[in-house]
Amino acid sequence: MKFSQRIGKTAVRELIQIESIDQSLANRLWNNILSDFFGNITRTTKSTTLDRKAYACKEIWKDFFEYRLDEIPTDRIGTVFINGVLAILKDWFFKAQWYEKYDLIEYISTLDYQVFGMGFFEKCNHTLEMESAGYRIIDNKIIQITANEEIEEIQQALDSSKGLKPVEIHLSTALEYLSNRENPDYRNSIKESISAVESLCAVLTNDKSATLGKALKVIESKYKIHPALKNAFSALYGYTSDSGGIRHSLLEDDIEVTMEDAKFMLITCSAFINYLKTKM
Repeated sequence: MKFSQRIGKTAVRELIQIESIDQSLANRLWNNILSDFFGNITRTTKSTTLDRKAYACKEIWKDFFEYRLDEIPTDRIGTVFINGVLAILKDWFFKAQWYEKYDLIEYISTLDYQVFGMGFFEKCNHTLEMESAGYRIIDNKIIQITANEEIEEIQQALDSSKGLKPVEIHLSTALEYLSNRENPDYRNSIKESISAVESLCAVLTNDKSATLGKALKVIESKYKIHPALKNAFSALYGYTSDSGGIRHSLLEDDIEVTMEDAKFMLITCSAFINYLKTKM
């Protein structure tokens, strides 16, 4: 994680890419287009590889760009000049807005599904996960999997914890583990998220050794939170702490932890921190 990210100068929505595509993600998506779409197109018994690639170029040219077919780049004998089309596509792609890039990825995913069947969307989804993008391709449609409201909960919890160093450190570390594009650590991200809540509870109860379960009982009485809400979060805490849970060092391989698990815990813990701070 970059220095600017560690000290909180980079916004959460930039770490989990919502309304942007940074250079690294753009490069990877372009490589998906080149390698996993055009690079994987092979001949069939009815047509050559060049014929199939030319067909893909024509479809993108006339249906996605809505350009005139008689203006598509051709070679001396009048066949589609594939490299010429790709050069135009590349120039457009790297100048396009982030949402226009996703338009193209969605179009190619649909084209692949309808004509070629190469599993292009799976390669793109791998890229989107690696680069902490807030979108996935589901049923050949770009779907936002991280809502703006979720991002705002995390950002608000980070901003409001500036005076509570342990809480801030745990939240920042949880986000770092989650958004690390080279080596994400979802298990430790969950640990840090729940530790952030514990740190705040220790402050609220003035008991540094208080566990979340103990602190919640005090907070329930002192700040009048609903028992059902307290019980719900206690149950969630149990997920991270019981014999088969995230924290149990002897059974670390007992359950599989995914990005979705870590993101859910970070958002939930951030929201709970924001809730408790309003109760204060």
